Amino acid sequence: MDLSGKVAVVTGSGRGLGLAYARALAVAGASVVVNDVDECAVEAAVKTVEAAGGKAFGVTAPVGITEAAEELVSAAVERFGRIDVLVTNAGILRDKVLWKMTDEDFDDVVRVHLRGTFTCARAAAVRMREQGEGGRIVLIGSPAGQRGNFGQTNYAAAKAGIAAMARTWAMELARAGITVNAVIPVAATEMTRTIPAFAPAIEESEHTGAPLPDWMRKDEGLGTVDDVTGLIVFLASDASGGVTGQAIGVGGDRLALWAHPREKATAFRDGGWTADAIAESWSDGVGAEPETYGIPAPKPPAD
Repeated sequence: MDLSGKVAVVTGSGRGLGLAYARALAVAGASVVVNDVDECAVEAAVKTVEAAGGKAFGVTAPVGITEAAEELVSAAVERFGRIDVLVTNAGILRDKVLWKMTDEDFDDVVRVHLRGTFTCARAAAVRMREQGEGGRIVLIGSPAGQRGNFGQTNYAAAKAGIAAMARTWAMELARAGITVNAVIPVAATEMTRTIPAFAPAIEESEHTGAPLPDWMRKDEGLGTVDDVTGLIVFLASDASGGVTGQAIGVGGDRLALWAHPREKATAFRDGGWTADAIAESWSDGVGAEPETYGIPAPKPPAD
């Protein structure tokens, strides 16, 4: 996939998945603005991208505030002349169960993930519309935002909002030729390596260089951070011009299209529905097959 001449901004790209996205975009030919709140991480990311043969410029800024978003877009334009691709990867975790989560825990995560995605996408959309040549906005979601996850009220809510913004912006930016999609990545990161079912295999893979076992790569759809990058590069390319408003999962050997929320079952009653009528019909009516919730627990093969 050739991204020569394109300019990308990747937020939260000092390490992990974000750095993998930035490196892959650069290898495909794009010039990349990397970002993190840690200046040392930014400097290291620039060197990593340049070592891969790409052009990079670093911006140390806390994603979430409007000024940071505008600084990132301005850096792309001033350094490389334009912006064609935005990948909103920046994020933090403040995991706690509901009754222990503080206002600060909630607000910090929503500010970085949800408000950060909004401010960066807005700044990029303004510039892309001015350029008049379309663009690609790739929002990073999570399985937690699709299904919920224990201890992640703030994170799951923010990621669910990001998927909703992708669908909304896909409509609003269609006439400008700007596509907007949400990517739902699953990879061996600092967070997933703490899951007991995954930890031994991830540790062995990192120690020996051996690939993760098939049950993880296929059944769980979990692989390395580099396994996610092909989708990012595709969505940044001209080849994805007809793809917009989608939530697309990727990890290990699995590529998946997530369904949008939709009515699963309906029932009608003349005169409307009283509480008693709902109670009487629920189990045999619309509630006969309730939806599941939460990320399913990993299922390693039996010894």
